[in-house]
Amino acid sequence: MNKTAIHTDSAPKAIGPYVQAVSTGTMLYTSGQLGIDVASGKMADGVEMQAHASMKNLGAILRESGADYANIVKTTIFLQDLGDFAVVNGIYESYFDGNFPARSCVQVAKLPLGGLVEIEAVAAL
Repeated sequence: MNKTAIHTDSAPKAIGPYVQAVSTGTMLYTSGQLGIDVASGKMADGVEMQAHASMKNLGAILRESGADYANIVKTTIFLQDLGDFAVVNGIYESYFDGNFPARSCVQVAKLPLGGLVEIEAVAAL
């Protein structure tokens, strides 16, 4: 199997021993994207801004791979508080044209860097 690491300076650098995404040529697997503002390098304020930043970071990785949100076939959303589900859901929805991918959304005990939301995606290329 051919696999290629994907990197773009338009999304946050990995904070551990992993890459932003891996392409197999026909599929793209992203690492979870926290709500980090790329311009400042800091976590965005609040769950709304973090959700937007997570989705924008995913978008940058998709573009680097020659894809966009329409190519996403599955996402997983990790929330620090499932009480934020409705807010994050509305923001998430705004990045798609109605052709939604499959999705899971779970609450976790803690996210890296004190994040409130993290989103990962699988996309068809």
